[in-house]
Amino acid sequence: MVSPLTMSIGGTKTWPQAQIDLGFRPIKRQPEIKCTVQIDVTELPLKRPLFTPRTTASPPQHNPPRLNIFQKAAAIAIDAAERALISREQGTLLPKTADPRVQIAGNYSPVPESPVLKSLAVEGTIPACIDGVYVRNGANPMFEPIAGHHLFDGDGMVHAVKITNGSASYACRFTKTERLVQEKRLGRPVFPKAIGELHGHSGIARLMLFYARGLCGLINNQNGVGVANAGLVYFNNRLLAMSEDDLPYQLKITQTGDLQTVGRYDFEGQLKSAMIAHPKLDPVTKELHALSYDVVKKPYLKYFRFSPDGVKSPELEIPLETPTMIHDFAITENFVVIPDQQVVFKLGEMLAGKSPVVFDGDKVSRFGIMPRDATDGSEIIWVNSPETFCFHLWNAWESPETEEVVVIGSCMSPADSIFNERDESLKSVLTEIRINLRTREATRRAMLVQEVNLEIGMVNRNRLGRKTRFAFLAIADPWPKVSGFAKVDLFTGVIEKYIYGGEKYGGEPFFLPGGFVNGNGGENEDDGYIFCHVHDEEKEMSELQIINAVNLKLEATIKLPSRVPYGFHGTFVDSSELTATQDDNSVKNLIRFPSKELGINSTLKKREDIKIAIPNSNKFVAILIERPRRPTTDLNLRDRPKVEKDDGLRSLDNRLCSANRFSWEIEQRAVWQGGGDSWYRWLNRGGRGAAMKN
Repeated sequence: MVSPLTMSIGGTKTWPQAQIDLGFRPIKRQPEIKCTVQIDVTELPLKRPLFTPRTTASPPQHNPPRLNIFQKAAAIAIDAAERALISREQGTLLPKTADPRVQIAGNYSPVPESPVLKSLAVEGTIPACIDGVYVRNGANPMFEPIAGHHLFDGDGMVHAVKITNGSASYACRFTKTERLVQEKRLGRPVFPKAIGELHGHSGIARLMLFYARGLCGLINNQNGVGVANAGLVYFNNRLLAMSEDDLPYQLKITQTGDLQTVGRYDFEGQLKSAMIAHPKLDPVTKELHALSYDVVKKPYLKYFRFSPDGVKSPELEIPLETPTMIHDFAITENFVVIPDQQVVFKLGEMLAGKSPVVFDGDKVSRFGIMPRDATDGSEIIWVNSPETFCFHLWNAWESPETEEVVVIGSCMSPADSIFNERDESLKSVLTEIRINLRTREATRRAMLVQEVNLEIGMVNRNRLGRKTRFAFLAIADPWPKVSGFAKVDLFTGVIEKYIYGGEKYGGEPFFLPGGFVNGNGGENEDDGYIFCHVHDEEKEMSELQIINAVNLKLEATIKLPSRVPYGFHGTFVDSSELTATQDDNSVKNLIRFPSKELGINSTLKKREDIKIAIPNSNKFVAILIERPRRPTTDLNLRDRPKVEKDDGLRSLDNRLCSANRFSWEIEQRAVWQGGGDSWYRWLNRGGRGAAMKN
């Protein structure tokens, strides 16, 4: 799917072919507000249009909701107010950090979805040990911005490259967030953009319009507003896409390498607030550590973690005086490292016509060192580290001999330059911060002699929270483009560079551990491979490069069938994990309750599934109910289908046949809407099963 960017050809408005096929409607705008593709080539040189348009007399149809008389009147009034706001803004000069002609120009501009395309061309040889799916997240606005737009505001799109037996396939899909689904139905953007639009008086006006639409039932603003475009983590057999303004969204990787959105994931009702996009997965304990911040009310920051099977700990309130932008944090074996820095949220600035994301020069940056088992915020040790702003922290570990916690991050200056336009050039310096727990003092030093901007990257994830020697970081030069990546020896400061060359640029270098086992390795810490999405701006072609992390030699180049925009963070799901994902995704978002009559634990999914786990048995069985074609159907679970016998399920089926109360005891009827006939399928994790139709 592609953002509806209209292009001017001979005075006739046209829309990209893919956009028409997918049924999206372009936004009607005044000609003074131009989208990226419309700007003059002298301002933004493009060698050829990114999309091949076709002329159409009428735009594709969208699917507007049915409204009552009151809602229709409210919609007319609110839309008129929005048009007046847009008209008033047309003569306003946008800062570069909110100008869509800058933020989504060139290879930052959106692309349509792509189904699975197999047997991609490969130069070189993909290492035989690589078997799984590399997924990378990014921002990809579905609709043309109607006002300000920041790169971080775009709708989430995940790009997936599946590798099996030296062969590769590619697919990319939108993460179907609540806002994207509603905006697609309406045919235009109606949710405010957190960075590009919510500043000054116009930002306040947009918030009022947004809440007015929600109050009138024109949109549902109660199920999250996030874009899920930043981070990806694979945890507890689930792939989660995240942005720090909402709950995660669960994605499913199909056996063919395609992507499907399962839905907004609240860890089975345990998570009530947003979660930042960089949770930390401990490679030893397998716990997932996370933060959640609030910009409106206290507590402004909370910490929690999930056990390996997804059970959430109690939330611990972290005392902060002001709401602070915390994009990342770090863990060690025994501590959680919390940055409290100088980029803060001051919503009152909007009343003065300014951005609510500001640099607070009066605030002193500090780090909080919190024991993992802390039960109260008073147990946090706060240590000042003046003039320190790290957008990302690459790792942290404990140094018992010096009583210090060592933190490795990239210190960025000016600190708020990502969000607010600055005259100074942005610098991102790889930095070591040593926090003494006894003296409660911090020291800071640049780790490299040469000046190079290093941003977005990682260490060996099997060593997260432990002392690491190597970091693999993007070379952000010329900013914000990435011309290559650096392998940095954190012990010696030696840096090795891998440059893509020519007009090729990339993004995050993702390190996939190779022969590294159980967190031990020493000299083998860098055994593995680097994955990099690379785009050739001269040839307008994209590829995935796989580089040997030990010697920085190119092993293989996978030629991708379509353009891949520069994006954010990724992860790798091994084929063994992928199998577990398929089994687990058949039963998801469950409401749990017991069935005493049968003596089994039964769970009914909110819309689709029943899961039955038999005590004292290794068997795992699920009934998957796919949605019926009828507009609305009450499926009475008493009308149980005939079961085709199977040895692995005979015992359970006999118990079901002898107890009509089972449906019944499960209590309710399933009600849903959708397409396809009603199917019941027994799924047996042991490999046996039967299928039947109602």
